[in-house]
Amino acid sequence: MLNTILVAIDNSEFTVQVLQAVELFKLEPTAKVILVHVVSDTSEFDRAVDRPHAQGNEIAYREVEKLLQSYQQKLPCQSELEIVSGEPAEEILRLANIYKADLIAIGCRGLTGVKRILAGSVSAEVVAEALCSVLVVRSR
Repeated sequence: MLNTILVAIDNSEFTVQVLQAVELFKLEPTAKVILVHVVSDTSEFDRAVDRPHAQGNEIAYREVEKLLQSYQQKLPCQSELEIVSGEPAEEILRLANIYKADLIAIGCRGLTGVKRILAGSVSAEVVAEALCSVLVVRSR
């Protein structure tokens, strides 16, 4: 039985696919879903977090928050939002440990070869380092 699922969400078209995959688990009302968005451009986002009065960055933060809240409203169980900055894989793993997640759900862009080497693979790093099960949803 899954008690806590951490769902990593970005601004890609794969987000809906990841959420649809999580829905297949038929979550109990007692389950908890943590919707996580990691902003990797820390130079821009840190200012919004450190100084919420910075208007331009505050707008970007609020847009991400609204997006996550729209997903949150569709969940059949309790949920929380986490919007953090940093290296995506590190932050996803850190939050999974904090919340003692039973499962991490994450999308995969399906990069191969040189593109994967240059861009790195957040999902591969999460799979390699996670202390819980990881559901990787590939792009269709």
